[in-house]
Amino acid sequence: MSWIRNEPLRRVVFWQTLATGLATLVCGWLMGMHGAISALLGGLVSIAASLVYAVLIDRHEGYTAGDVVKTALKAEGIKISVMIVLLLGVFLLYKEVVPIVFIGVFIVAAIIFSMALFVTTAKNK
Repeated sequence: MSWIRNEPLRRVVFWQTLATGLATLVCGWLMGMHGAISALLGGLVSIAASLVYAVLIDRHEGYTAGDVVKTALKAEGIKISVMIVLLLGVFLLYKEVVPIVFIGVFIVAAIIFSMALFVTTAKNK
């Protein structure tokens, strides 16, 4: 994911991916194949929306406060739209989804994305 120029976004997408992989393994072990697939899909919904957000933020070229806020609101709106479409798509197309696992992993991955605010980027380490 080195194509994401924003370091905090790149880090949280990495952590989302790691958490999704771990949840997939654990749910697969505890609940079988449909539990693993549900966990994977839950994480992927959040990761896909985060990647869309990252692309939109990376394309930002304005330097005024208004431009920054407009870009952030636009990116957030599109991210939420992508999440809704993908969540509905999974529930409509995957009949064996384990809802508690699917929604649980989705929420965990979404919370991890919110941690981007706390990621610091030190230039001189």
